[in-house]
Amino acid sequence: MRKIAVLTGAGISAESGISTFRDANGLWENHDVMDVASPDGWRKNPELVLKFYNDRRRQLKDVQPNLGHLALKKLEEAFDVFVITQNVDDLHERAGSSKVLHLHGQLRKARSTGMPPIIYDWEDDLNWGDLCERGDQLRPHIVWFGEPVPLLEPAAEIVKAADIVIIIGTSLQVYPAAGLYEFARPQTQIYYIDPKPQPTHRLSSNPKASIIEAKATIGVPALVEQLIQFENFI
Repeated sequence: MRKIAVLTGAGISAESGISTFRDANGLWENHDVMDVASPDGWRKNPELVLKFYNDRRRQLKDVQPNLGHLALKKLEEAFDVFVITQNVDDLHERAGSSKVLHLHGQLRKARSTGMPPIIYDWEDDLNWGDLCERGDQLRPHIVWFGEPVPLLEPAAEIVKAADIVIIIGTSLQVYPAAGLYEFARPQTQIYYIDPKPQPTHRLSSNPKASIIEAKATIGVPALVEQLIQFENFI
């Protein structure tokens, strides 16, 4: 069974109603992202940070996977699919994708501030005074700006092994995640789905790359049907 690595960004979740900070000039739900998504923001005002992610976690109860998420589950009928996402929601899992790697952490997890971190499943509000078993304050299990991305190396290995790479709903501007597709082998076919792809992006000159100018809910189901039909034909 051929392997597909799917790289997803905020665009696929936005169609389910989840806000993206890049749509508002660096503001995320009226907050400067560095106030709520950086170690410095955590040090300055941890209660603001906790409230911000508590609100995001509650929002997950009101949103559902969309046609883009569901199509990726269908892709598993014909391929070995591994989703690598920059998103911190759980919409890929709820759509049924069986292998998902979260580069930037997960809203429904918390971790200790002490090292090594202890990671917990977390469904409800996370508050100041919630401690791990060692007595360390818990924080959102989110990779903030300025922090290392621990799962970057395994993600790169997944891309290296892929026969096809599909990129969905990301501006390809936020590094290091934006450079993941560059680990693909020279013969690997790449598909980039985005409603506003940048014409100057390096992918536009890659002979093995196809750029699909469409929203995830339209472009992903269409591509999935095409790939499954071709795979069944051969």
